[in-house]
Amino acid sequence: MQRAAPALHFYGIDALALIIAAFISYALRLERLDLAEYWASFALFASVAVIIVPAIFALMGVYAQYWRYASFYEFSLLALALVLAGAVLASLAILGRVLFATLPVIPLSVPLIFVMPALALTTLARLSLHARFHPAPRRSVQSGDNRVLIMGAGEAGAMIAQSMRIARRKTVIVGFVDDNPHKRGIRINGVSVLGDRHDIPRLVADHQVHEVIIAMPGAPGKTIRDIVAICERAGVRTKIIPGIAELVDGRFSVNHIRDVQIEDLLRRAPIKTDMQAVSALIRGRRVMVTGGGGSIGSEICRHVLRYEPAELIILGHGENSVFTIHNELQQWLNDPARNGSGASRSTTVLHTVIADIRFPERIHSVFANYRPEIVFHAAAHKHVPLMEANPVEAVTNNVLGTRNVLDASIVTGVERFIMISTDKAVNPTSIMGSSKRAAELLVHRAAKLSGRAFMTVRFGNVLGSRGSVVWTFKQQIAAGGPVTVTHPEMRRYFMTIPEAVQLVLQAAVLGHGGEVFTLDMGEPVKILDLARDMIELSGLQVGRDIDIAFVGLRPGEKLYEELFLPGEQYDHTSHDKIFIAQHASRLVPADVLALIADLEEAALSDDAQRTVRLLRLIVQRSHSAPHETLPADQPQPLPELRALTVGGM
Repeated sequence: MQRAAPALHFYGIDALALIIAAFISYALRLERLDLAEYWASFALFASVAVIIVPAIFALMGVYAQYWRYASFYEFSLLALALVLAGAVLASLAILGRVLFATLPVIPLSVPLIFVMPALALTTLARLSLHARFHPAPRRSVQSGDNRVLIMGAGEAGAMIAQSMRIARRKTVIVGFVDDNPHKRGIRINGVSVLGDRHDIPRLVADHQVHEVIIAMPGAPGKTIRDIVAICERAGVRTKIIPGIAELVDGRFSVNHIRDVQIEDLLRRAPIKTDMQAVSALIRGRRVMVTGGGGSIGSEICRHVLRYEPAELIILGHGENSVFTIHNELQQWLNDPARNGSGASRSTTVLHTVIADIRFPERIHSVFANYRPEIVFHAAAHKHVPLMEANPVEAVTNNVLGTRNVLDASIVTGVERFIMISTDKAVNPTSIMGSSKRAAELLVHRAAKLSGRAFMTVRFGNVLGSRGSVVWTFKQQIAAGGPVTVTHPEMRRYFMTIPEAVQLVLQAAVLGHGGEVFTLDMGEPVKILDLARDMIELSGLQVGRDIDIAFVGLRPGEKLYEELFLPGEQYDHTSHDKIFIAQHASRLVPADVLALIADLEEAALSDDAQRTVRLLRLIVQRSHSAPHETLPADQPQPLPELRALTVGGM
């Protein structure tokens, strides 16, 4: 196996290249090769350049790159470093004229001219190494080779092609396919663009293609669905690389290639996250995530960790799930290459806490010990049919548990509290939805009393979360069916876990206190269509291999979920995917604490019927009863968000 030259060996090569570049700069400036009286000036400039440029390369991490696997990022970094070096050299030339009259004069245009030949020569050295380890494929095609087309001739496709070549698997890249007509016929890494998506059937037949890899991380689900359908008609396997939201470092490799999943067919355009604002919120702070081992909570932990909080406290009731996410995050922290460029280790400290939010003394003790500044409250029971059968558990966990976390947050000075809610809390017909609505009311009241940024974020079903309909369908398909659908017209809003968490973090930045943020869930999806797509993605056919059975609505279920609550005035925020209920806190009943006290008594007495009756009463009172007003001197923070348009989605 060939070894790549260590990056520091480039210093000697760079020194020679920089001297040559300095000579070229003077020759271009003087318009002759004989430097004559400028030899002393040239020697001074070349000497300074050989010191300054490598120093800037080292500071900017140019020498830390692994040039064997260089890509556009590495060469962009090299160019940026040389531009900066040119500016420094020009500044030194000016300073030398002012302070040291005896020094040879360096023409001011020379440092500016110097950048281009220096870039060309240092790049050439690295390209030679790149070519050494990435030669054009020359081996003959073998009968056992896997012949593939790559759909998408962009950066992701090029990286996949390069990664496949490095992996040296028994794979032949027949060509690229791209819908951009201007790319037709061009070559990328020695591979031609042969046509667009509609040419796939012809190319499969002409070149005996076995597999199509979709390398379009930013493409919406509608486009992915169309490409998958074309490939199915052509009788060829389909693979895909994940969407941008699923990747940590934005880089693609052969290891990312996987089967097409239902999340890909429902994918939306990438979310524009204000990373700078989120970073300013989280960096250096103490952040707690309740329910940190769950599907949503664990993804919040992953995203939060990337913004380098001082401490991340993972609180959960299930020890196995907390153990799993802690190990994953610790490994990520210890990986020096996690950012793709040998980044230094993060100083974030991870804490794991096994605790049940239903026990107030335990929660107060945890908060007093760790003193979190930001809390993401994701701990909740969420399964509608199970909560219908166990209303006491829904209340003690979702309502009383939230109250306990809120009380501890207020006492210990938590600055920002974000509760993860659900669209099922809007006009709820289920115990689960009603319990989350009651929890929302508690958050609103805490925001009014404390004057702090306590808020809730609502979204619908999350693809891939444990116990979701997608998870259930996968289990049923693996068991041979049937796949059970409650009603042919049932529709739900869906989004992926990374999408939901990105928007939760963005909403956390926007909140001032008492708001309800609702995420743009796109168009509702028919559950029947979802079931058919999942069966077909499994390589099966509905009716022949797997049946779909309609089983009727379960207790507490609705055909359609709603996003808006009567009395809540929804506006756009400065983020086009997030909506805000400006006056949600006005819907808190004046006697909400008395109602919650009665609810607690019923739940702790295990009186299920009275618990359900009181829970429904709380929801009803939030719509119709007199609402709480605070004294004039009580903090009443108002949202200061810019309303772009008024109304619905």
